[in-house]
Amino acid sequence: MRTLLQVDFPYEGPFGDEMASAMAELAESIAREPGFLWKIWTENPDSCEAGGIYLFEDESSARAYLNKHTARLKEFGVPKVNGKVFQVNEALSAIDHGPV
Repeated sequence: MRTLLQVDFPYEGPFGDEMASAMAELAESIAREPGFLWKIWTENPDSCEAGGIYLFEDESSARAYLNKHTARLKEFGVPKVNGKVFQVNEALSAIDHGPV
């Protein structure tokens, strides 16, 4: 069953176009993760947060990526990573134009 992963963490920047430039290589590596389907990158300069919403083919792929990404962020000095895993109700999502 397709699985949604929600991740957010404290982030001091850069944001916007600078973030896109700085994180392009990371984005390309995420696109090659097992079971990965898509990611929407999120950022909030006002609250100094960043993260993303991911869709994976299954829960095991989502959880494996969450573990890998959490470890990577901690290596970058991020003190707390919030990650939540959700099963996708594809029937209801289709009604509301969800990209599943």
